[in-house]
Amino acid sequence: MSTKSTRVAAMEAIQEAARSDERIVIISPDAVAAARATAFREEFPDRVIEVGIAEQDAVDIAAGLATTGMKPIVVSYAGFLTMRACEMIRTFVAYPGLNVKLIGLNGGMLGGEREGVTHQFYEDVGILRSMPGVKILCPADAQQAKLAAKAMLEEEGPVYLRLGSGREPEVFEDGTPFAFGKVREVKKYGNDVAVFAAGFIMDRALKALEQLHQEGVEGTLVDVSTIKPIDCEGITEVLKACDCAVAVEDHNIYGGLSSAICEVACQFHPCKILRLGLKDVYPRSGVAAELLDAYGLSVQNIVDAAKEAMKK
Repeated sequence: MSTKSTRVAAMEAIQEAARSDERIVIISPDAVAAARATAFREEFPDRVIEVGIAEQDAVDIAAGLATTGMKPIVVSYAGFLTMRACEMIRTFVAYPGLNVKLIGLNGGMLGGEREGVTHQFYEDVGILRSMPGVKILCPADAQQAKLAAKAMLEEEGPVYLRLGSGREPEVFEDGTPFAFGKVREVKKYGNDVAVFAAGFIMDRALKALEQLHQEGVEGTLVDVSTIKPIDCEGITEVLKACDCAVAVEDHNIYGGLSSAICEVACQFHPCKILRLGLKDVYPRSGVAAELLDAYGLSVQNIVDAAKEAMKK
């Protein structure tokens, strides 16, 4: 399966939008190159504010600009943004509900091959899910990331867009829609089991669904590209149809996608749900595909979990 950069795709959308909206400005804590925003800076040199390695300052500046009607976008590595500037996001952006957009890079284990465990992040979604008013997008591939970035700019209030390392598998065909706040059935063979996935592990979830089909298990794969606000109605509809599920995420199982799915199930349709993600461990560095296999996120792991979930 070919790969394409979610970073490049998202920045293309932002640069296109900036041509017709002069309020868009990028705040960079030494992250222009990492975010693939060099072309944006060349076209709009006066609309990139470089603060150096100071994520807290970047968020504070963005908050100030938002109060004047600007549309600031802070770009940095996911962990540096959500951890180092956590209080600033909470108090100066989320609490007043300011129109600040946040883009986190290297979400999940995909960054471990190039930069190591300090630059691969699997707590970011959980941190921001706990903040009232912060919306969270986790697109599956580059073309979805471009559409997600466009949708992010149209939303009022704080939005977090989770991107990868820049080498994400292409999953969906061009023209595949992106609906903010809604889940989407990627493929449906039947209602034996539901597989919920978000982000750049979607290609593995799709391969697992195909393998299950070949083995006589007819499942449904659901893309949860908006993790907050979670689509309770859409998820409940799938759970009622299948009555068992697997939730797959390149993130700690605490606080992320699988937590959100279980919360919906607990309230609207209690059923058996198995959670595949990092089970409260710090993964080692290494090749992304090998890391996913080593920490229980292989295609076979998803297949096995689906079969286990079906055992009532």
